Amino acid sequence: MTHIVWDWNGTLFHDIDAVVGATNEVFRPYGVGPFDPDGFRAVYTRPIWVAYERMLGRSLHDGEWERLDEGFHDHYHRLMLACELAEGALSSLQSWEQAGRTQSLLSMWGHERLVPKVNELGIARHFARVDGLRSASGGPKAEHMAVHILALGLDPENVVVIGDSVDDAHAAQHVGARAILYTGGMTSRVDLEQVGVPVVDSLVNALDLI
Repeated sequence: MTHIVWDWNGTLFHDIDAVVGATNEVFRPYGVGPFDPDGFRAVYTRPIWVAYERMLGRSLHDGEWERLDEGFHDHYHRLMLACELAEGALSSLQSWEQAGRTQSLLSMWGHERLVPKVNELGIARHFARVDGLRSASGGPKAEHMAVHILALGLDPENVVVIGDSVDDAHAAQHVGARAILYTGGMTSRVDLEQVGVPVVDSLVNALDLI
């Protein structure tokens, strides 16, 4: 493997507390929750509207997904200000770069917010490319991964995707890359292990596996 495609939320960026806090805020009027991180992981899945339907125990009404998504992001963008890089994130970026290998960042978070945040945290120089979501949120990552890999001109056989969700593994499989899943984000270890790819408890362990 010569290239890593990193996920952002829940992987390099340790924002589980902001995600859970924002989720609790938008579901409080429904009398649902509050969730702690483990409780949230027990219902979390992608696409995220399916997780919301699990929380509510019913299908979403017309327009309800859009309202919940907007409310979540309003709260998340406030709460994430207290969040930092995940433990081992910076050292992993540095050591991979020092080994003469390349890396990039692909996130399902809004591109217009992702790029400034990556710059603010001082890590933009480590990435050959940074891509966030430029369209409506909530869908699968696979097609975005295909565009990302094509833009970089990479052979997928030389690529490993490191992320915190089942969706990251499916996106890797979609393009013919490998995947390593990390337990520091929004998905439970049980769900991650069902995918059949390596699961690690630290980003440093992910690099050791590669």
